Amino acid sequence: HFKTKTMEYLTQKWKMWYKSLDVNHDGKISMEDVEESRNKFTDLHHLLGDKAESVKNDMKKWWTTYILTTENQEISEEQFLAYLGGLYNADKAAFRDRMQQCFDMMFDVIDTNKDRSIELDEFIFAWKAFGHENKDLVTKAFSLFDAKDGLVPLRDIVSAWVQFVTSDDSSKRDIVLEAFKTGV
Repeated sequence: HFKTKTMEYLTQKWKMWYKSLDVNHDGKISMEDVEESRNKFTDLHHLLGDKAESVKNDMKKWWTTYILTTENQEISEEQFLAYLGGLYNADKAAFRDRMQQCFDMMFDVIDTNKDRSIELDEFIFAWKAFGHENKDLVTKAFSLFDAKDGLVPLRDIVSAWVQFVTSDDSSKRDIVLEAFKTGV
């Protein structure tokens, strides 16, 4: 029973992650979501030329490394949950390492000014790039990180996301879960 409870908790969080990756809200994750997130992100940051291409390439690499393994793949929520569950149940330490690499790579892309911290505008743009438009809710989610001088160290955000997708301990505070529960 305990194992089922912890998997239920993780599955609940993975469903939230899945919905956040369904950028165009069509009920599946596909290259359309990749394109929409890449285009929104570079537009929001007013990235042009080589910088825009570099960021788009990095974002696509993240998507194809950690989410979509083939160009034409479409992933249903059920497939996503089965994929994560399989990795998690096979080797929890390897799963955590993979998620650490996943979020290190993603937030390295999001940190466009490379100052190793995230400010509110970067946070808002990142959420918008993934289809979350409500600035008030995203701002509220950012406040959960207790920013010092308006900045949150990149490692704090990465650690929070790694905890969100890997921790099956519902007694620990989970900032990303709290952010999703605010309605982001």
